[in-house]
Amino acid sequence: MPVPKQIISQIKQLIPPLDGSLHKGQSGRVGVLGGALDYTGAPFFAAISALRVGVDLSHVICSPTAAGAIKSYSPDLIVHPILREEVSPKSLRDEMKGLLSRLHVLIIGPGLGREEYMQSHARMAFDVAKEQNMFVVLDADGLYMAGQDLSIVKGYSRIVLTPNVVEFKRLSEQAGIDPNTKPEERAGAISRKLGGITILQKGANDIICANTSSNSAVGSEPTDETVIVDTQGGMKRCGGQGDILSGSVGALLAWSKCYEDGAFGDKSVPVSRMPLLSATGASIITRGASRRAYEIMGRGVVTQDMLKEIAGSFSEAFGAEMWGGKL
Repeated sequence: MPVPKQIISQIKQLIPPLDGSLHKGQSGRVGVLGGALDYTGAPFFAAISALRVGVDLSHVICSPTAAGAIKSYSPDLIVHPILREEVSPKSLRDEMKGLLSRLHVLIIGPGLGREEYMQSHARMAFDVAKEQNMFVVLDADGLYMAGQDLSIVKGYSRIVLTPNVVEFKRLSEQAGIDPNTKPEERAGAISRKLGGITILQKGANDIICANTSSNSAVGSEPTDETVIVDTQGGMKRCGGQGDILSGSVGALLAWSKCYEDGAFGDKSVPVSRMPLLSATGASIITRGASRRAYEIMGRGVVTQDMLKEIAGSFSEAFGAEMWGGKL
């Protein structure tokens, strides 16, 4: 069943116009926090995907051990090698505040790893992001970080969690969800348990659940919303496809922040719906790019092949007039 037209229409309202009215930065500034010694591809794919979807600037906040490799992948990325093992998160906090104040969204997790110093820096950065009321995406080892203390994400309405099958099972157990809950209802159950935050459950179909009510009466039951994205993906899943998804979610959330701030649009889309809309749009784009890349490369498809297909997938989903340029 296709995503409802009303949701597609609202997603399109969050896409910046290509009419020359915006200056650099008003179409989104994204940060990706991740990248340690053994993990340089994941933060690159998340950050470059945000650029390929259409944001203006993409930053990678990483360990010095990863910075050289990430810089060599693309000169389009702004790399900050500040997550040093010998530096405490407390001493880095002011620098992080200054950096995040320049961004619209923070993606935590791609290539983060589970070393204590990287996890500690990530927890500090997430705390700063919440203080600044930023949109946040948690993926990969960012989800591992949250799982150690789910109270840090509970009720933070400006966040999207993007678990795969294994991560979703672990998250479900950590949230105390009844294992007898029907599979199609578990994402909604986790969302409710965590205060209505947006969950993007990756799978054969992507399931996005959130509480999108902006002004529920005190004591009333929350209004849950579920969107199922069944856009055809490729028959082979690339290892970095999740990073493309998190970067794409980040791109749409960055646009949402620009929309919220009045850079464009009429503010008719409620802020409470933006995480769900961004997750839905990113899921459609990523699955479409996967299918298009697979149709060309077959079982030899790799994540870099998907990057080339983001434009065509975007155009398929939201119209060539929303993309611009030649496809």
